[in-house]
Amino acid sequence: MATLAEHTDADTLRPPESSAPALLRHTWIQTQRLLLRWGRDPITLLETLIVPCLLLLMLNIVVGSQIQKFSGHSALYGSVPMVTLVGALSGTVASGVMLGRERDAGLLARFWVLPVHRGSGLAARILAEGCRIFCGTVVIIGFAMLLGFRFHQGPLAAFAFLWLPVLFGLAFATMVTAIAVFTAKSTLVEGVALLSSLLMFFSTGFVPLGAYPNWIQPVVRNQPMSVAVDTMRSLAEGGALARPLMLTILWSVGMIIVFAVPAAYGYRRASRR
Repeated sequence: MATLAEHTDADTLRPPESSAPALLRHTWIQTQRLLLRWGRDPITLLETLIVPCLLLLMLNIVVGSQIQKFSGHSALYGSVPMVTLVGALSGTVASGVMLGRERDAGLLARFWVLPVHRGSGLAARILAEGCRIFCGTVVIIGFAMLLGFRFHQGPLAAFAFLWLPVLFGLAFATMVTAIAVFTAKSTLVEGVALLSSLLMFFSTGFVPLGAYPNWIQPVVRNQPMSVAVDTMRSLAEGGALARPLMLTILWSVGMIIVFAVPAAYGYRRASRR
């Protein structure tokens, strides 16, 4: 058995809970906890993997041929980026609901009184969200390739294609986290689901821009999901890249800047209850 002196020496050698090594170690531990819990949650798996693949299949069957006749290009190069982004948004709703449950159950408060780094909880959620979105994107792309989707711009463009939904999803995850720590679960689900539906149906990934009435085309062309879809289409099929990429980065970084402080403050407030 270890002596009291050995335990004292171990505690002395362990970095303090507010140190950078503690932040890295505690963030990794809590990230593993979140990924394991999400992997066992059927709703998260459904929203992240199953529903997007079924949506992609339905769009390809129902409107794929009509869009190809209208635009002269395969509809997959618009619907695949859109579906990956929708999958990222849907998963953030499920994780936001789970965050609300942990808040109501007092789990966040229990972590607050444990000797863990104060920033590790929120940092772990950001890291876990990035891992979830990336894995979901890979699965959706694999399914899309069975339908005929291909990368025509080389491996670097394909690599950027895979990571763009992560940036887009983390921006919305920041917003969802800020909402989840302040509101009821039903409000979160209804609000974000409505926003996701509006972004999807009024985006250039759903139908080409020319299919919308002239008066709404500027809104459709510049809304966040449309510019992200146009960027991913350019990375996969080719076309103008600079403008949609710049707007995607501006939208994503802008949302993170706007909602990061409320998310951090609300998470700290929920943890201290």
